Amino acid sequence: MSTFLAAATLALALPGAALAHVEVTASTPAEGTSVKAPRSLTIAFSAPVDPATTGVAIVMTDMPGVPDHGEMVIRNFTPEWAEDRRTLHLALRKPLPRGTYELRWQAPASDGQTMRGVINFVVI
Repeated sequence: MSTFLAAATLALALPGAALAHVEVTASTPAEGTSVKAPRSLTIAFSAPVDPATTGVAIVMTDMPGVPDHGEMVIRNFTPEWAEDRRTLHLALRKPLPRGTYELRWQAPASDGQTMRGVINFVVI
């Protein structure tokens, strides 16, 4: 019984450590913004993530002048992680063309749940 109480007390004292879910704290471009032909994209996470199990995708969802434009995955980038594993820099080999984009991400949380999110932006 005393072991259970000690474990319960520790879990209450350290809720962030027990259930740390990863979130995006900042991005460039920021959510909902319009930018001119970016050469790079950046995502900052609330906690260190494992680059081997964290995924990102740049997806063009709409292109001006092209009706019924289907989703197009952009693959012309090189991922570069900061030493603290909280920031991912995506260096684009070519600037993104005009259009509407989603920067989709997924990263596992410490409790095993996969966290997902989308950052929407427009290239003008």
